[in-house]
Order: sequence, then structure tokens, then C-alpha cells
Amino acid sequence: MPKQATRKEIEEIKHRFLAHYPDSVTELHYRNLYELLVAVMLSAQCTDKRVNIITPALFEKYPTPAALANADLEELKTLIKSCSFFNNKAKNLIKMAQSVVENYGGEIPLEQKELVKLAGVGQKTANVVMIEYTGANLMAVDTHVYRVAHRLGLCNAPTALKCEAQLTKKFKTDLHRLHQAMVLFGRYRCKALKPECDDCFMADLCKSKKQFKV
Repeated sequence: MPKQATRKEIEEIKHRFLAHYPDSVTELHYRNLYELLVAVMLSAQCTDKRVNIITPALFEKYPTPAALANADLEELKTLIKSCSFFNNKAKNLIKMAQSVVENYGGEIPLEQKELVKLAGVGQKTANVVMIEYTGANLMAVDTHVYRVAHRLGLCNAPTALKCEAQLTKKFKTDLHRLHQAMVLFGRYRCKALKPECDDCFMADLCKSKKQFKV
């Protein structure tokens, strides 16, 4: 387990992330809250690039929660079949849309506590939607954030939710910007395999670089 970062190191890590990714936003393509929620749901265990390939045809056929609520399950599966876990995602998308129509007048609720009541929407998905759409001071931990947090000694938690709690406590502010910065950093530099440690702006603060033979 990597050594944990000191308070001074945490502040420096926070400063560098915000400096290197000042205007970071999701790479998912969307035009409204409904499309954002669907895209985030599809992105679980799937790349944003793949989701962006899938969603144009999906949103053309099902442009609203009401349309998606009445979708044929097999037709929906066909549209998203190149996405991981498409069977479960298709079922959850229809259930989510039906709940939005029945309980929220066809409008996606813009509150975390309401979003998590929807089928297929866990805390991470709800937080990502709130972060992206409202700039809410929330942290969401996906595989990239989890990996980066552990390598930098920001977290020693065994689960994503516990890691989220630790990061929230340590960073306190600018969580929405830090979330997306850590996603991009993990996706393009601090990768799971062959991380690009040479000339990394976090190299002197990294607790794990020795294992990559830098």
C-alpha cells in the first residue's frame, strides 16, 4: 500500500490538478440533462469514445424519457450492443425512463438523492451528472480516479465509495473540477498499464512510481 500523502502534499496535488486542467469537462457528448444521464449510465465499464459512437442513433430514436420509456427492449439492445453489459443497461435505461415519466413528470430530477432512486443510477452516476450539469461540489470515483488516488497516496480505501469519502474530506473544495482532472490524468497519462511517468507533473509527489521502473 503506497504511503499516504501529507496535508502539504495534498494541497500541492490539488493545486497542480487545477492548474493543469483548468476547464476540464466530460468527454461524453450530450445536448441536455436526459442525454447526459443516459450517456453516463452507458459509460459504466465502457469508454466515453464508444458511448459517443452509440448515442447519436439512440437519441434520434428515443429523444425523450417518454420515448425511451416505451422502447422495445430488443430494439434498444440492438442499438447499444457494442457497449459492455448492454443487456442490463438496456433494461435499466427503460426502467429509468419509466420512473422519470411516472414519478417526475417526464423531467430528469436534478437532485442527487432523487437521481439515485432511478434504476441503474448509483451514487457515482448521480454525482457525475450533478458535477457535469450543475458544477456541484461532489466527488465521483471511477476506475481512473480510484487508480490515481491510490498511486498519489490520496486514498487507501478498498472501495470506490470509501475512496470518494476520503477524497471529499481531503480536498473539500473544487471537487467537481478535481474529479474531471483526475479522470483525464488517469485516462491519458497515469494509465493502468504503462503509465507515462517521464516528465509527469506529479512525479515528485507520486507514491508508486518506483513500481514502474522510472
